[in-house]
Amino acid sequence: MPVPGETALIAGGVLAHHGVFHIAGIIATAATGAIAGDNLGYLIGRTGGRRPLERPGPLQRHRENLLRHGEPFFAQHGPKAVFLGRWVVGVRLAAAWLAGINRMPWETFGFWNALGGIAWATSVGLAAYLAGPVAERVFKAVGLGGVALVAVLILGYLAWRRHRARSVA
Repeated sequence: MPVPGETALIAGGVLAHHGVFHIAGIIATAATGAIAGDNLGYLIGRTGGRRPLERPGPLQRHRENLLRHGEPFFAQHGPKAVFLGRWVVGVRLAAAWLAGINRMPWETFGFWNALGGIAWATSVGLAAYLAGPVAERVFKAVGLGGVALVAVLILGYLAWRRHRARSVA
């Protein structure tokens, strides 16, 4: 059954920490699902994803630009996009489809997709397994408002540093 992969992986990692599941099984299941799902996305993109982008209609110029820039991008950066896109929510959902649409060779896609799926499942699964209980304690101690405040402060600090770096350059 399709479920949000990262949410299920994090929940599985935390439950594995509590002894409900084995972390190796959680990671293997998540990696298998991620790899299979992206292979299906690639296949859909490769077999029928281009036609809707090439048809006349609304936003035609924008869609043509996507194709014009997409093929050279995937030719040069496709393996990195497929592998690293696993950790970026919007890219994770689109990378496989775009790889297929932009005619990335399946052998290249398949290798980087499998490597990325295994690395993603391992890193996120282990992070949830190791850090999940700590996060639970933090939520219990300071509540959702406290966690949100800390997140806003961190984001504000990062934005300030970025603005400062741009103004210096």
